[in-house]
Amino acid sequence: MRMKKSSKWLLTGIFGGALILSTVVAPSAARASGITVYQNGEKFVKIGGRIQLQYHYKDPDGGTSTDDVFFRRLRPFIEGSVYKDWFGKFQWDMGKASDGNEIEIKDAYIEYTGFKGVKVRLGNTYFRFSREALTSSKKQQLVERTFVGDHNYGSPDRNAGVAVLGTLMDKKIEYGISVAASDIDPDQNKLDFDSPVNKNSDFNQGWMYGGRVSYHPFGFLGLSQGDLSRSEELKATVSVAAFGWNNDGDNNTYTTGGIDDGSGKPDVDNVTGFEMSGALRYMGASIDAEYNIFNADTVDNTFTGGIYKNGTTELTNYSVEGGYMLLPERLEAVAGFQSQDADNYATQWTRTSFGANLFFHKHDIKVQATYRIGKNLKGVDNSDEDEVFVQAQYVF
Repeated sequence: MRMKKSSKWLLTGIFGGALILSTVVAPSAARASGITVYQNGEKFVKIGGRIQLQYHYKDPDGGTSTDDVFFRRLRPFIEGSVYKDWFGKFQWDMGKASDGNEIEIKDAYIEYTGFKGVKVRLGNTYFRFSREALTSSKKQQLVERTFVGDHNYGSPDRNAGVAVLGTLMDKKIEYGISVAASDIDPDQNKLDFDSPVNKNSDFNQGWMYGGRVSYHPFGFLGLSQGDLSRSEELKATVSVAAFGWNNDGDNNTYTTGGIDDGSGKPDVDNVTGFEMSGALRYMGASIDAEYNIFNADTVDNTFTGGIYKNGTTELTNYSVEGGYMLLPERLEAVAGFQSQDADNYATQWTRTSFGANLFFHKHDIKVQATYRIGKNLKGVDNSDEDEVFVQAQYVF
């Protein structure tokens, strides 16, 4: 383990300060995010948002350390209903924009709830794959998602389409079926899914279809990491999911006559994905585990580079994250391990993380710190990097 003195002092200060604050600031009652600004019977309008200010320090082997302070997410939303059983929401992000876009559209959908136990959602929303990806950034234990929940490494992002979401047996069984237009940002080092509503000019375009089933044997367990209140009731869940994506051939910028142009951005022809995940909550302890496997082919079936070898890759990710509430609803210690492998990697890329989370109003107001040790970055032997993340979050 290698870390510069400045980073050690930074982490010492963060964790020490968190422990002091946890003993002098009394917990407050939590409330649901969002403020209802109008309500008349079943008609209502709610506004809200999240602010995440992040400090990120990187110390690569054989390179120069860098740091940055930025808004990781600056995300307002508006939601409401005018007619019975109909609901709408749109959310945008001003903290992350690209390719000339001043804002990035996030959730933007219409939802019908007139069927008992079933919701039909039409618009831009998360595809039903990966428990970690479906868990809001507001409710993650580590500052950044691991490989299994990162849209850069195979897990679908929000996509424009139709989703049917439902529950059975008093919510012990939960399911989702999705069909959506979905884009891929071509890059030899990633399998990067993006929404077509925020597309760049070189995105590969295509259609995605898939489904997901979850089983909650001891009662419904929602999509939130950690056990803030040290619940005395055991909760657990297991899930399986799968999807397929196919390039529709409309926008293969980097391939001519079936030959890649050598830019390092191979156009992707098709992808299949499979997820198996689970979670456990009990007495302040929490564990989340997930395994994903993706098979992807490039349009040029001879391309080799990054994750691809001879036009194909089997990209595998797994992650285990855990935490324990040292002080209920106040201070949590967390740790995690994640790994990634691909056909063209010389060895596995691993990340080991340690951190602490300080809660002022549960997930609505909190400060997080994560120290992440990266080994064999992008599958390259002895390419290592240490990182420090510190993030302050305010949700309203």
